[in-house]
Amino acid sequence: MTTPAPATPSADPEAANRARFELELEFVQALANPFYLHSLAQQNILEQPTFINFLKYLLYFKEKDCARFIHYPHALHHLELLQHAQFRTAMKKDEMFREYLNQQQFEHWRTWKDPAKLNANSELEDMQKQQE
Repeated sequence: MTTPAPATPSADPEAANRARFELELEFVQALANPFYLHSLAQQNILEQPTFINFLKYLLYFKEKDCARFIHYPHALHHLELLQHAQFRTAMKKDEMFREYLNQQQFEHWRTWKDPAKLNANSELEDMQKQQE
């Protein structure tokens, strides 16, 4: 009895689509890293028209069905920013901009589940409801 050969991605369209999705998901999540963005900019990758078109294509990750797979929300924010030439240029020329992004990301992760801030937000919402 012969065993069937394992399905190759080209033989199985569903497996090929899954592999492509996983590869694109991994790339999009890498965009959450400001140092990676800076590296892409330094290599002039962010200036290539085909890469810019690829970034536009990847915007499908902002849709609800795909966004649920994103573990690093900053990836989607940076993907959106990469749609703008001004942002791509700033990433290449300004290391302070990279540091600023890194610091903003750090502050978000440091405080996003801070009970004091969560309570402050709920108190603010309560005050707004009382004023209505």
